[in-house]
Amino acid sequence: MSYDISLVDPVTKETLEMEFPHQMRGGTYAINGTSEVWLNITYNYSRWYYKDGVFPDGKGIRSLYGTTGLESISMLNNAIKTLEGITENLTKEEIAEYEANGVKGYWLPIRQNAIKPLYQLLVFAKARPDGIWEGD
Repeated sequence: MSYDISLVDPVTKETLEMEFPHQMRGGTYAINGTSEVWLNITYNYSRWYYKDGVFPDGKGIRSLYGTTGLESISMLNNAIKTLEGITENLTKEEIAEYEANGVKGYWLPIRQNAIKPLYQLLVFAKARPDGIWEGD
């Protein structure tokens, strides 16, 4: 399970594009890059996105849905700052259990991994402040 999140044109609802292809990677990605303002984020990070103070309204990353790129900049900055300020992380035992089940690298739900896609979404929001966030 994952979040597909993109900035879309407010009128046509089509995914917006950037001037040049990017290599931002999430749970899935385009081999040679894509110009689409779209990112797939594993649901494994949701434990961090639903923490108090990270996103408003207790909706996790879905708090972005329906906001403009411009409106989301402060939300994303807050989420990043809040998560960077948390000292909690998975215990060694939790990490070992995930790894024993084949969950490693990008998929490991550690706080640092959950922060990375927020920086990518922030780049999108700044590049296309005119778009509206939509997700699956």
